[in-house]
Amino acid sequence: MTMKLSDALTREELRTLSKTENWRGALMLAGDFALIAAAFALAIWNPWLSVISILVLGGRQLALAIVMHDCAHHSLFRSRRLNDFVGTWIGGAAVGVPLRDYRPYHLDHHRHAGTDKDPDQGLVRDYPVSADSLRRKFIRDLTGQTGVKELIFLWTQSDWERRIPPIVFQLALLAALIVAQAPWALALWWTARIFVYPAIMRLRNIGEHGVALDRYDTEPRRNTHTTRANWLERLLVAPNHVHYHLEHHMFAAVPPYHLPRLHRLLSERGYYDGHDCISPGYPAVIRKAVRT
Repeated sequence: MTMKLSDALTREELRTLSKTENWRGALMLAGDFALIAAAFALAIWNPWLSVISILVLGGRQLALAIVMHDCAHHSLFRSRRLNDFVGTWIGGAAVGVPLRDYRPYHLDHHRHAGTDKDPDQGLVRDYPVSADSLRRKFIRDLTGQTGVKELIFLWTQSDWERRIPPIVFQLALLAALIVAQAPWALALWWTARIFVYPAIMRLRNIGEHGVALDRYDTEPRRNTHTTRANWLERLLVAPNHVHYHLEHHMFAAVPPYHLPRLHRLLSERGYYDGHDCISPGYPAVIRKAVRT
């Protein structure tokens, strides 16, 4: 018999897990920028290590996109105003996506998950796919085709009010690199944005819904998926606890820094038993995404 969510988690536990804490949100954001600074510092110290820097920057770009995502839910900080500011001028600005456009789109995704009204269905509709198809998709990402098309779309579909936050973010980043006497390092950011970030985003989409059991079932354990990422995966492709996506869909108000505890409680209490909704890492996700 399938366990009910109310049997696995008490209301008091849910209230505790849903509590936002400014210091935790600030710490998560500071950690993202510390890794960005370390990635730039590594390449500035030894340009031969730029490939590593680019990979780390791609992961942190996703991290800042997740910051925007969490701010869209008003779940990163206690203040709605602070969530809106950080989501607009840091998270969304870093990847060129306006928070005010992303929020209604993403909330529709949550509202209609498991139905044909979900606006994200098009991202994962065809999975699982053949190995050749998946290979072609990632080749398009890693050769910059996806990234260039996305940036052109974002720029041409935005008015100047929407373009200001990304421009300010880039100017601030350039200023910091000028202070570090390495303005050339801005090219690393854009290399990551064009050639790495799209592939990470594709992997994220596959891991969240592409390998779900039934994307047209309103039961979250069937339409959404969680990946237990190791430390390297968390560094490069699964930052800020984004891999706990099933838990996020069940309780979108739970801040990202409480998702590991939520996942642990539900796992220990058998809530996932009998459901193939968790993978042990991203290699397992890729295997599930390939049609046999």
